[in-house]
Amino acid sequence: MPNPSTPLADQVVQATSTLADVKEYLRAGPPVAETLPLLAPLLDEDTGVPMLLGDILRAAARLVSEQADRPAPDEIRQIIGGLREAAQESTDWHTLHWDIRDLKKHFTASSS
Repeated sequence: MPNPSTPLADQVVQATSTLADVKEYLRAGPPVAETLPLLAPLLDEDTGVPMLLGDILRAAARLVSEQADRPAPDEIRQIIGGLREAAQESTDWHTLHWDIRDLKKHFTASSS
């Protein structure tokens, strides 16, 4: 299995900046039909933000767990538990992709 390249902090900042742009766009009140192409990949059941965030949080919890002193201090164990809990909550939202599919039935580009 090849080693993935190390993402740069600037790349992560750019990704979060793009998400902030989407947030501001949605707050401006565009037609729903125009927002669906943006929401669909964000909420994709396999590669959307909830799944990616959950995977990121689980991986972070695993890294902290593996690299913490043994026995891990209570504070570290609580942080690991919080990361794992947040990961589960995030991935629970994967079902939102169905809502986007349902919205597409009700909002089309011509019904703005």
